[in-house]
Amino acid sequence: MPGYARYQRMSREITNAVKLGSLTVTWKDGGKTFEYQKDGKRYLYNIAQRKATELEKPQATSGRGRRGGQGEEATRGRRGRAGAPERGRQYTSAVSPDGKFKAFYRDRNLWLSDTNGANELAVTTEGSDKTRVKYGTASWVYGEELFQTTAMWWSTNSQHIAFYRFDESQVPDYYLTLNQTNIQSKLDVEPYTKVGTTNPIVDILVYQLETKRTVQIDVRDGKPFDNSVLGHYVYGISWTSDGKELLFHRTNRRQNILGFCAANPETGRTRVIIREEWPPSWVENLPPKRFLQDGQRFIWTSERTGWRNLYLYDLRGKLIATITNHPFEVSDIIHVDEAAGLLFYTARSGDNPMKLQFHSVSLDGIGDRRLTDPAFNHTVSMAPDGQHFIDVAQTHDSPPVTRLLDADGKSVAALARSDLTQFKKLGLKPVELLQFKAADGGTDLYGMLHRPSNFKPFKKYPLLVSVYAGPATTGARETFTLPNILTEFGFLVATFDSRSASGRGKRFLDAIYLKFGQVEIDDQAAGVKSLWPRPYVDKKRVGIFGTSYGGTASATCLLRYPHVFHAACSSSPVTDYRNYDTIYAERYMWIPQENQEGYDAASLMTHVKNLKGRLMLFYGTADNNVHPSNTLQLIQALQRAGKSFEVQVGPDQGHAAINRDRMMEFFIENLVPR
Repeated sequence: MPGYARYQRMSREITNAVKLGSLTVTWKDGGKTFEYQKDGKRYLYNIAQRKATELEKPQATSGRGRRGGQGEEATRGRRGRAGAPERGRQYTSAVSPDGKFKAFYRDRNLWLSDTNGANELAVTTEGSDKTRVKYGTASWVYGEELFQTTAMWWSTNSQHIAFYRFDESQVPDYYLTLNQTNIQSKLDVEPYTKVGTTNPIVDILVYQLETKRTVQIDVRDGKPFDNSVLGHYVYGISWTSDGKELLFHRTNRRQNILGFCAANPETGRTRVIIREEWPPSWVENLPPKRFLQDGQRFIWTSERTGWRNLYLYDLRGKLIATITNHPFEVSDIIHVDEAAGLLFYTARSGDNPMKLQFHSVSLDGIGDRRLTDPAFNHTVSMAPDGQHFIDVAQTHDSPPVTRLLDADGKSVAALARSDLTQFKKLGLKPVELLQFKAADGGTDLYGMLHRPSNFKPFKKYPLLVSVYAGPATTGARETFTLPNILTEFGFLVATFDSRSASGRGKRFLDAIYLKFGQVEIDDQAAGVKSLWPRPYVDKKRVGIFGTSYGGTASATCLLRYPHVFHAACSSSPVTDYRNYDTIYAERYMWIPQENQEGYDAASLMTHVKNLKGRLMLFYGTADNNVHPSNTLQLIQALQRAGKSFEVQVGPDQGHAAINRDRMMEFFIENLVPR
């Protein structure tokens, strides 16, 4: 490939072009000291002395001399967590907090035993392949879309174990052939809920160890199962600190009503603590929360005003205080100092919404203060005693600087700065932050433009757009960004926000509701058009690439805007959201029975007749997330329309992107004149 030798050489150089001044610290002595690494050495910094002392390197150990032959494996065993489960799956065991018992999943049922495996007891026996009922595990979609990595939850006093019951008898199976490159293949069978079809019936049960009694939690307020009622999705399960109540989230199928609920494990009765509703679109499924030390009060995150803000509640459901009421988004709770009555958090209050700022406010909502410089994006780590914090400040083109500040935001010490010597020596060009108007003509959006190190402003360059554009994602950021190495092939590379970008408020995101494949695609085209006036941008040679949602977006851009995009590499795309799961697709598109127009507009098959440029498709034959049927349906439609295109197959690969070298070969063949 033309430019490949330069790309290989420069990709190694660019990776190490900047010595970053961002430090990660470990707090010690309650916040009086902290450890960090710098230039390959370890230091201990004493705040009172304003002094860093180099530490000796830890001696390597073989592990043989650890007490009791324990170490990491024993720790894993005590926790019942031997590594993270596979994508979409749940842990198969959980050890009680007192370390005496182990709950585990076997043959579609929940079992108990002593921690060492003795005295096994079947808590449930009704789970079977025949009935398609299972206990102590969840569906793949619950793991993928609701982040349920476990399906069993011990109470804090080790007296109860809560667990899932899934009835998948009405859920059709999806069949995926695995090991197709082997002599013998095998079949992966998964009850995968496609949009508009029947969901599994989900319940929570609680087993009481002392009485050996199982209680079913009333997750539906006494109503029979119905795919439209509140309680269709039940997830985010935990116990109160005293073990007296089981907490969980539930939403209706449309996911625009959320209940944060508490249940009595003795009776199964449920009450709603907080009810959130956002009729224009969807609610946040798992709003972050932080309990205070008494275990009764908690800080709750809500978008009820259209912006993410913080509220103080108690478990009775009483609103104690509105802690923040900003016309911008709160991001993360960093630290709670109950003794001082203070909350420290980050919010998007910089001079653009990508620049996170550090704030303090009293727990009653009085005296909110921004503690950082709004000209920079800030990543902070606060000391356990709440007296100091580490601040890593940067922007897209200003590399990070690390400082120690006190709780009032006053600088105490500079700890590290970035070194751009090699960056400048290589002639690398800082990434440019773009601002342009969305396709609606009024909304401000952001993007980023990368140039090659040998960029010449009088020369015309083909443009590559890297895209994802899914809900609550961004194409621009204010963390220091090195030039994309693909530029060294002789391309400009750009990324663009759409009106699907995060950090801009709930009403901003509502623009994409029921309109996948429309609004965000229009905005990608608007981003490219904003670069047309630049003399070095060749608007007749524009390519776009992405994976998953980005694979869908890249192909849709090529099909819907053939005068803007001329080549696309689409990896693992959802080609029709009727092929995707209920929880994700219906959250944003509702059901096809009531949004046929929206589903048709989002389907790539609707637009195949418009193909004029070059299209390359990639999919993995073992993709259990975006099934191969997606790409096969598009291939069939393109063939019927008499269109020419390319296909790359990943044998036995899952949800993945095409090999980058092959992708660039495709773009060079189709966008670089010979």
